[in-house]
Amino acid sequence: MTRVLIVEDEERIASFLVKGLRSHGFASEVAGTAEEGLARARGGDFALIVLDIGLPDRDGFWVLSELRRQDGTLPVIILTARDNVIDTVAGFEGGANDYITKPFKFEELLARIRARLHDSERASREPVLTVAGANLDLRTRRVTVAGREIDLSAREFALAELLFRHPGQVLSREQILNDVWDYDFDPVSNVVDVYVSYLRKKLGPRSITAVRRMGYRLEKTGW
Repeated sequence: MTRVLIVEDEERIASFLVKGLRSHGFASEVAGTAEEGLARARGGDFALIVLDIGLPDRDGFWVLSELRRQDGTLPVIILTARDNVIDTVAGFEGGANDYITKPFKFEELLARIRARLHDSERASREPVLTVAGANLDLRTRRVTVAGREIDLSAREFALAELLFRHPGQVLSREQILNDVWDYDFDPVSNVVDVYVSYLRKKLGPRSITAVRRMGYRLEKTGW
């Protein structure tokens, strides 16, 4: 049975999640503090973590940061009452795989849990993506270009994964925004262009080509 760790200090919400997950075939454990959550995450065989940000002892971002120091692959869904873009981006940049804002519908959280578990299973089946001599390791979340390891943020890595899965194909800004950010973002925002610029600087100046009025393409050769 798939095991989920719930790090949530509100007993009513934690109980609601435990019962809901149990009814859909998941086993779950609850930690009410950041310290306890981190200890359980490190010591238990969990497939995914649902992590509240507003914990009584430490911020949930601390748990995420400490967890990512040792494990870059365990899916983490942030559960938060904060609904502003800054906090959401901070969560993604810290290594979160997804987020959901309180109040929420259990069906939406369940769908996100299943989607993130599917992503994890896909990474285990196809652990390394290779384009133009560059390797993207989905398990360790490490990237190497010509044997040199490149440090990517969580969002840069997500963008790289999308591009590596579609080398030579032009991807529109809208498609990238939907697949990589996966939440409502201002459609006129230049966030895609900014992150493509970040990624191009790290992979190589000829790695990603801007196709006028269409989007971006990861080149198959000639980096």
